[in-house]
Formats: sequence, structure tokens, C-alpha cells
Amino acid sequence: MIGFLKTGVTTLPAVRVDGGRVYLRPARPRDWEQWAQLREASREFLIPWEPSWPSDALSKTAFARRLRRQASEWRRDEAYSLLVVDKATERLLGGIGLSNVRRGVAQAAAVGYWIGQPYARRGYMTEALSAMLGFGFFQLGLHRIEAACLPSNQASRGLLLKVGFTQEGYARSYLRIGGEWQDHLLFGMVREDFEQARVVRGQAVRSPVA
Repeated sequence: MIGFLKTGVTTLPAVRVDGGRVYLRPARPRDWEQWAQLREASREFLIPWEPSWPSDALSKTAFARRLRRQASEWRRDEAYSLLVVDKATERLLGGIGLSNVRRGVAQAAAVGYWIGQPYARRGYMTEALSAMLGFGFFQLGLHRIEAACLPSNQASRGLLLKVGFTQEGYARSYLRIGGEWQDHLLFGMVREDFEQARVVRGQAVRSPVA
């Protein structure tokens, strides 16, 4: 079972997921300043791949709303949002999450992620995504995890293939990115794929939650 920590703003899940040089954890109210600074510094790097940012996207009030929504989604088993943190320095590197959780006969979710521009192409998101997949499959009991990226986002496509996703299709006008409906490449992974990849790499197949 996942426990929750009470704060003055919201109730947060008490989770830490370790993976290589990074660990994943839910955002806390005190993360706002560092989170906003990193997002602002990476704005031009991120906006081609994300939904349009509202005018107050980086405000403290908007961040508090984000935390309340995320805590509610955790409790309802709808979505799981985490920050990516450098173990050595405690610097915030980016974010990653599982959304659109479907139970019943599906046992599936979609993964999404972002990395601050100063930390891109240094292997951090490879480690974070692998850790998140382990959390989803072993801790949450998912059978399938899906992902999508713009056809022009070669870095994201390479990342998904590197960690073991299979490119499964092409969806027209799939998501509204940058204010426009855009086509996406579709990827999928099932738990057996992830387990096999870990065995091939010589890693133990177990839950990554500390």
C-alpha cells in the first residue's frame, strides 16, 4: 500500500523510486521555486513538445493547484506524477508521470516526461523512465504502458526504443500540442517485455520502491 504524508497544503503520497543516479518522488510545496526556475529556463526547449502553457503556468498558486490535483489523482488511482531528482546534488532535473490509468481487463496507463534543458542528453531520463516503468509494472500492477511522441521528436523516440518500447502505430491529430492538433507516433510495452529486458541487462526483477 502507498502511504500519504499530510502537509499544510495537501496530502502527498509517501513514495520514493530509485533508479541509477536519480530518484523519483512526488512534488512538495517547497519545490515550487526550483521547479518554476527550471521550467522557465527550459521554456523554449520544452514548448515545441508540450500543450500550450497558461499565462500563470509557473505561479505559486498554479503549482499549489497542481499538487492538489496530483494528490487527488493518486488517491483515485487515476494518475501518478513524480519529480526526477539527482541523488548526488538533490537538484530537480525534470518530471515523469503515469496517466490515464485503466484497470479491469486493461491494466494499462500512459507515460509522459520532461527534462530540463541543462540536463538533456545526459542519460538522466533513461534512468528515470526505467525506474518509472518498474514502479508501474511491479508496484501498481500494470500489464501495459503506452507512450506517444511527435514524429519530429527524435530524442524522445530514441529514448522510448532504448528502454524497450515497441513502436506500434501512427495516430493522426492525436494530441493538441502548442495549440495545434498534431500527429503522434505510438509506442507500447508490456510487463513481460520489461522483465526480459532487465534479465538481459543482468538486473534483478523486483520492485524499485525504497
